[in-house]
Amino acid sequence: MRNTLGLMVASVVAAVVIAGVWFWTPSPRADAAPPQTVAARPADPLPVQTAAAGRNDVDVTAALSKRAEASPALTAPAPVAAALKSACANADALGVSRTVVVDTAGGPGFGFEHFKQLDFLQDKEVVLTFDDGPWPNNTPTVLKALADECTKGVFFSVGKHATYHPEILRQVLAAGHTVGSHTWSHVNLNSKKMNEQQVKDEIEKGFSAVKMALGTNPAPFFRFPQLQHNPGAVTYLGTRNVAMFSTDVDSFDFKADGPDKIVNNVMTKLDKLGKGIILMHDFQKHTGEALPTLLRRLKAGGYKVVAMKAKGTLETLPEYDAMLVKNEKLPTAAAGRPVSSVVQTVSD
Repeated sequence: MRNTLGLMVASVVAAVVIAGVWFWTPSPRADAAPPQTVAARPADPLPVQTAAAGRNDVDVTAALSKRAEASPALTAPAPVAAALKSACANADALGVSRTVVVDTAGGPGFGFEHFKQLDFLQDKEVVLTFDDGPWPNNTPTVLKALADECTKGVFFSVGKHATYHPEILRQVLAAGHTVGSHTWSHVNLNSKKMNEQQVKDEIEKGFSAVKMALGTNPAPFFRFPQLQHNPGAVTYLGTRNVAMFSTDVDSFDFKADGPDKIVNNVMTKLDKLGKGIILMHDFQKHTGEALPTLLRRLKAGGYKVVAMKAKGTLETLPEYDAMLVKNEKLPTAAAGRPVSSVVQTVSD
C-alpha cells in the first residue's frame, strides 16, 4: 500500500515539474528579426533562342520552310534583330521581319528564275536587292527610302562604279546593307566573246574594286549581269565560296517610263508568286522615286522584308588588288577613311 501511494505521489510531482518547464520556457516572438540572407550572384545569361513561339515586328525565329531546313540560310541571333527594331524611329515602318545569315561555302544559288534548290523564304517574305550602283543622286535616294522604312537590302555594285563613287558605296555599308559585286564592268559573262580568263578577271577585279571602295572585304555575294551565267562561271564562283543571286521578281525598272510602272510591275508579279527576291537598280532614277510607294504597298499587302547577310567576308586575291591599283591608277592611301579624318577645319 505504501509502495502504491509513493508511486502515485512521484507521478504527480513529475507532471508538475514538466508543466512548469513548458510554461516558463519563452515562445518565439512574432516581431523577431527574420534570418539574414545573402544576395545571389546574377544568373548566367540564357542561351540565344533560335526558335520562338510567336512573331513580332522583328521575327527572330529560326523557322525556315521545311524544304529549306538544310539550307545555308540561317536566321540571325536575337540581338541582331533586336538592334534593328530598337534603331527604328518610325512606329509604322515596314522594317525587317528577320535576318538570315548565309553560309556561302560551295557557292549556293538564290532566286528561282535560275536557282531552284534553296527555298528559304516563307509566304509573304521578300528580299530587296539593287544592282549597278553606286551612282550619285540615285543611290542616296534609294538609301533614304529604305532608311525611312527602317528596312535593309542587298546591293550588287559594279566595280567601275565603286571606284568612281567610293564614298557613296561606303554610305550603303554604313547604313547596314549588304554589299556584294556585279562584275568589274557589267559585261555579259555568258558571251561567246568571253574566254575563261576574262570571266575570272571580271569577277575578281569587280570584288577587288568593291573592297577598295569600302575599305574592307565585301560580302561573298554575286549577281551575273543580265542574269546570264554559264557552267564555267558558276563552277568558279563555287570554288571561291561565293553565293550567286538570280531573282524571283524582276522590276524591269531599267525599262520603266516612270515610278508607277515599277510599283505595278513588282506588285503584280509578287501578288502572283506570294514571295521572292526582288531585283531593282539603284543606278536608275525612277527606282528611287518608286521606292517609297513600293515599300508602303509591301507593308499594306502584309509582306515582310528578310535581310540577308553573309556568314563571312570574301578575301580578294592580292594579284587583282595590285592589278587594279596599277592599271586604273587608283589611290591606295587613306582607303576607306572619311573626309573628316583626312581634312579638318582648325579655324573659320
